[in-house]
Amino acid sequence: MPGVTTREQRTQERRRRILDAARDRADAEGWAAVTTRHLSDAIGFSQPVLYGHFPGGKPEIMSAVALDGFVDLAERCRAALGDAQGTSAIEAVAVAYLDFGDEHPAVYEAMFQQPIDAEFATNGTRPEMRAAYDVLVDTIADDGDGTATEVFWGALDGISRLERAGRMRPGHRAQRVAELSRRFFT
Repeated sequence: MPGVTTREQRTQERRRRILDAARDRADAEGWAAVTTRHLSDAIGFSQPVLYGHFPGGKPEIMSAVALDGFVDLAERCRAALGDAQGTSAIEAVAVAYLDFGDEHPAVYEAMFQQPIDAEFATNGTRPEMRAAYDVLVDTIADDGDGTATEVFWGALDGISRLERAGRMRPGHRAQRVAELSRRFFT
């Protein structure tokens, strides 16, 4: 990495190891199982070293995992959107969004259910979060005040959570996505 010192590189690598360990533990056992003691053991450093990277402890780590998740979600949805238009675009992005939630349940939980120090729909919205939202805006070609995008996003979030909770008929995702795309294609 040009312009990055060896010390900075080690710091970035250690930070990445902490986040990966938190994500792995949360995926395996839930966020309640993620503790600073477990993380320091998992990366082989003391708790003071962990707090040196994340002075806010677990809440700060969870927030960092969530922000990384928004980057991943935006990239995945943007790739799915590609040059697609109309119902094809909506279906592609909806599937990418729902697949992300299935594949990364702990990250999704950190992004949308756990309290993190980040707000949507404000002047201070983090760019990682805004980029994920903007893909949804582009997908449905929302040229209004954003309400349509919020409803689209809410529908995706609801489907994601209800499917994972076993509250929707298994094997009917394609029909749900097709219905969603019909409702949002204008």
